[in-house]
Amino acid sequence: MPVTLSNKLVVAISSRALFNLDESHKVFEEQGLEAYRQYQIEREETILPKGDAYNFVEKLLHINSLLNEGRVEIILLSRNSADTGLRVFNSVQHYGLAISRAAFSGGKSPYRYANAFGSHLFLSTHADDVRQALDKGIAAATLLPSPAAVSRAEELRVAFDGDAVIFSDEAEQIYQSSGLEAFTRNEQSAAKQPLSGGPFKGFLFALQQIQMEFGATDCPIRTALVTARSAPAHERVIRTLRAWDIRIDESLFLGGLDKAEFLEAFGADVFFDDQLGHCDSASGRVATGHVPHGVSNRGPEQG
Repeated sequence: MPVTLSNKLVVAISSRALFNLDESHKVFEEQGLEAYRQYQIEREETILPKGDAYNFVEKLLHINSLLNEGRVEIILLSRNSADTGLRVFNSVQHYGLAISRAAFSGGKSPYRYANAFGSHLFLSTHADDVRQALDKGIAAATLLPSPAAVSRAEELRVAFDGDAVIFSDEAEQIYQSSGLEAFTRNEQSAAKQPLSGGPFKGFLFALQQIQMEFGATDCPIRTALVTARSAPAHERVIRTLRAWDIRIDESLFLGGLDKAEFLEAFGADVFFDDQLGHCDSASGRVATGHVPHGVSNRGPEQG
């Protein structure tokens, strides 16, 4: 029988999201590819510092030990060659991360391998790679630099924005074109009509399948919806999740309040939002991924 990852939650992550490669990337930008190659080879045994997504990955992999089986698979995707990527794998082994599969694309974008591996999520620091992955139907986000402290919670805590992330941007389009009153009227009249799915619906569903393998009191994963919506626009969201048979552990309807303090209170290991302004604010408190999807991320030429 061929090996398959079909029964796993698969997360693809770039080497620069998993580890802090700022110093070597500066060498590449200032001195070129050959200097970068030599820099990495000379430091193959020097362990890389942890990156912004490290805590998220470590907690995901810990789920396998709790279940005594490999239900989570982390795939390393890198623009390095295998030659320059040896330092990355040495760092993986040093930290004891159970990562065995990787694609080193030799300077080209590695996003295309996210789909080949059957990834539910792709995290990168390279915005163009993320956009191309989203265009292929893969949940993807650009990890922003974050000075935020690591979450002390034992659980893996993942927070999501609603419109254009879990849900489509259909309601957000009305808000941006016609204003808050038109948005509210539309959401009230369509309260019993489920929203269409956004790019992160599949990842949220796959995460819930892992949650269901644990009891209510010992689940190591906790999710939160953190949205600018407020009553009465909350009803459509609740009914949509109910129609999808997807459970969110915590739901915060903030009515436009800044999300950062609430995300810190939740203890998010990572937060996903489509609006860059929200992401910039949140990244000061928690690790944050920008989802460049929907009307908020369309240039003027795209309408």
